[in-house]
Amino acid sequence: MDLDPLQRLLAERACERVILDFVRRLDLGEPSSVAELFTEDGTWEWPDGERLVEGREALRKYFGSRPAGRLSRRLMSNVLVTLTSPDTAISTAYFTTYRVDGHHGGQVTAGPPVQVGHYEDIFRAVDGSWLIASRTLFLPFGGPTPRH
Repeated sequence: MDLDPLQRLLAERACERVILDFVRRLDLGEPSSVAELFTEDGTWEWPDGERLVEGREALRKYFGSRPAGRLSRRLMSNVLVTLTSPDTAISTAYFTTYRVDGHHGGQVTAGPPVQVGHYEDIFRAVDGSWLIASRTLFLPFGGPTPRH
């Protein structure tokens, strides 16, 4: 693939921003809005949980069903985006999730993370924007969400 180095860098950075915007929207924004970061036919898959959510509207409903009173913070690291063509890319990104349910304000005593895993994404450029076409979640470390 013959792509100008600057074009490659800009595309990779755009995909990285989508990865980070995803967790920002879940933790600090409107969770259902993460659906806008997916293509219309985008998918979210969690093989161990046998979950597959297909399509932007289904994704909006899935992420919008987040429990009231959930406080979470996700830490993203080891983000590696690789362009596979001028309008497609793949990535791997590690995450660590801290989360409690039943939060009604104030600071919570920190506990261990409830999840540590990684996402494998496929991106597609659509009308000049990079979007997630497919996200698969791998969760080698997980546990129940504590109540506050």
